[in-house]
Amino acid sequence: MLAHKLQEAAGNSTQPSYIEDVFSTYLYTANGGNPKLIGNGIDLSTKGGMVWIKNRSTTEDHALFDTARGFTSSSSPYLSSNLTAAQTNAGTSIIQAETGGFRLLTNSSLAPINTFSYNYASWTFRKQRKFFDVVTYTGDGAANRRISHNLGAAPGFIVTKRTDAASDWMAAHLSAELAVGGNPVSKTLALNTNAAASYTGTAGCGAWCFASDSSTFYVFDGANVNGATYVAYLFANNAGGFGLTGTDNVISCGSFTTDSGGNATVNLGYEPQWVLMKSSSYATDWVIIDNMRGMVVGGKDAALFADLSSAEASNNNYIEPSATGFSLNPGAMGNSQTSIYIAIRRGPMKVPTDGTSVFSPTAITGTSPQTITTNFPVDLSVDATRSSGGPFFADRLRGGSQTSYTYLRSPLTNAEATASGYGLGFDNNNAIVDNNTFTGSSTIYWNFRRAPGFFDEVCDSGTGSAHTINHSLGAIPELIIRKNRTGTARNWTVACQYFPNGFSDYLFLNSISNVGTDTTYWNATAPTSSVFSVGTNITNSSGSDYVTYLFATLAGISKVGSYTGNGTTQTINCGFAGGARFVLIKRTDSTGDWYVYDTARGMTTLTDPYLLLNSTAAESATLGSVTTVSGGFALNASILAAINTNGASYIYLAIA
Repeated sequence: MLAHKLQEAAGNSTQPSYIEDVFSTYLYTANGGNPKLIGNGIDLSTKGGMVWIKNRSTTEDHALFDTARGFTSSSSPYLSSNLTAAQTNAGTSIIQAETGGFRLLTNSSLAPINTFSYNYASWTFRKQRKFFDVVTYTGDGAANRRISHNLGAAPGFIVTKRTDAASDWMAAHLSAELAVGGNPVSKTLALNTNAAASYTGTAGCGAWCFASDSSTFYVFDGANVNGATYVAYLFANNAGGFGLTGTDNVISCGSFTTDSGGNATVNLGYEPQWVLMKSSSYATDWVIIDNMRGMVVGGKDAALFADLSSAEASNNNYIEPSATGFSLNPGAMGNSQTSIYIAIRRGPMKVPTDGTSVFSPTAITGTSPQTITTNFPVDLSVDATRSSGGPFFADRLRGGSQTSYTYLRSPLTNAEATASGYGLGFDNNNAIVDNNTFTGSSTIYWNFRRAPGFFDEVCDSGTGSAHTINHSLGAIPELIIRKNRTGTARNWTVACQYFPNGFSDYLFLNSISNVGTDTTYWNATAPTSSVFSVGTNITNSSGSDYVTYLFATLAGISKVGSYTGNGTTQTINCGFAGGARFVLIKRTDSTGDWYVYDTARGMTTLTDPYLLLNSTAAESATLGSVTTVSGGFALNASILAAINTNGASYIYLAIA
C-alpha cells in the first residue's frame, strides 16, 4: 500500500534505494575455516564496497576488505584499523564478494575473521551514490592533488590508509570544529589512535585539505607520497538519495559538544542503527555502536573500538537512540568536550510484502538454551509458558542478552525488571536465543520486527505536560500500547482508533475492564504518521520512563479492526491472501479478556487453545473458538461466547 502508491504518486520511474540495500550489521559465529556464507542481502559482487569485521569475543585485530583492492577467492588483502601496518594478504581462499553478501572461504581462519567458535560482527558498506565510495590511488608526491570519486555528493568523512607500507589511518571530517582559520583546511585524526584532532601542516594544508566536492577530494603531503599506494573510504553527509522520493537521508556526519554534565542531543531526523564517534578535543577511543549488538535505552551498550583490538565491552551506556536521533549519556564522551560522529539510519525502509518477514509465532518444548529461528532480526519478543501464562515483553531497544535481559509482564502493573544469570539474546540476525530454564515446559513466542506500516516501538521519558512524541512507523498508528517502565502500579494503557470516542478513550492491557473515556490519557488527539500524543495522566508522569508499541493496518500483512458479535459464527475478512497466523481480541463495550490465538499452537479446530495477555492463567486447550480461514479468521460463539457475543463490540489485531 505505502510503497507502490507513494511511488506512483511521485512519478518515480527510477528504482528507489533503501538503507537495507547498501548497509548491514551481520553477526556470526566462526567455524574455524569451513566455507560460510554471510547472507546479508548486500550486492558486493556487482556493486562493490567494503566489509569491516571484528571479533567480539576476544582480543583480535580488525579486518577491512574492499572490492577496490580485491575481494575474490584469489586475492583478498585486508587492513586493520587498529594498526599502522601495510595491508596483509593471508593467501588465497580467504573471503570473496557475493551478490547477496560475502563468503568466508577455506583459508579464512588465516585472517582475523574466522577463529573457531568466537563471535564476530561484520559491517558491510556497499558503494552507492550519496552513501559510500571506496577509491584507490597511487601517490605522485604533489603538494596538493585532486582525486576523483563517485560519491555523488561532497563527502562528510574521509579516511585514507597507505597500503604498501606502515602509516597512520588519516581521517578528515567536515565539522566546523576541525577547520583551521576558516580555510578549507582540516585538522587530522588517526583512526588507529585515540589522540585528539591536530594540525601540523603549513599553508599548503599538511596532510589534508577538506575542499572536497561531489566528484573529487584533495590529498596533500602525507597522504600522497610518490609511488605509494592508498585506499580511501568516503562517507556522504545528509545527501538524500534514498526512499521512495529519493530525498531521504541515510547517513550523517556531524559533531556535538557535551554540556558540563556530559549531556548532548543529536538530531538526525531518523533513528540510527550504527554510530561511530570520537572526541576531537581530547584523547578518547573511536567507539562503534550498533543496534544488532546492543544500542540500548536505559542500559549498557555493546561497544567495539576502531583503534583497539580488544573484545566487545558492555560496561558503559554511551547513547540512547530515539526516532529522530540520539542523546549522549553523562560520562560517555566527557564533559564540555566536542566529538565527531558518523550515523547510519535504522532499517528496514522498505514496506514489507510478506508477513513472515516481520512476524513469527513459535511454540517449543525443551531445555535451555533454545534458538528460536525467525529468519529476521527480532525487535519485540512476547513469550509465555503455556502452563502458567503471564506473557513477558522483551525487546531489542530496552536490551537483552543470553545472560541478562529487561522485561515487562502484561498481566501486571509492575515496573520493568531485569533478569540476571539467564536471558533472551537479541544479537542475532535470524533468531533469538532463550537461555531461561525450561525444564521440559512448553513456551510460545510471538516475535515481531519493526517495519514501516506494520509495527514500531518508542522509548521516552514523561514530562507531566501534554506533548507529541515522534515515531518511525511511517503510517498512522491504529493501536497503541504504552507502559510506564519505572513507576510502580501503573497500568498498560491502550489507545485504538476503533474506540467509540477514538483517542479520547482508553483500555488497560492488564485488565478486563471495558473502554473508559478520559481526555488526559491521549490528549484527545489522533496520532499522525510521524507523532502520537500523550496528556497529563498515567501515560505521561513526569520523570517516569515509558515504552510504547504502535501497530497499523498494512495491506496483506496486518489488520487493526473492529467487529460486532452476532452470537453464532462469522468470518472476519482482513484482506489476507491466506489466513491469519495471529489474532488478538478484546471486547470494548463490557468486561472481557485479551484473547490471543496463533497458528503455532493451533488455529484449525474450534478447540485449539488461547492465552490471555491480562492473566497468568494457563492456556485453555478446550475453549478456543477462533480458526484461521482464507482472508482472515473465523469466530464461533458456540464454544466460547465471550469472543462473539451478540451485539457486543470488539477490537482486534490480526497478522498474516
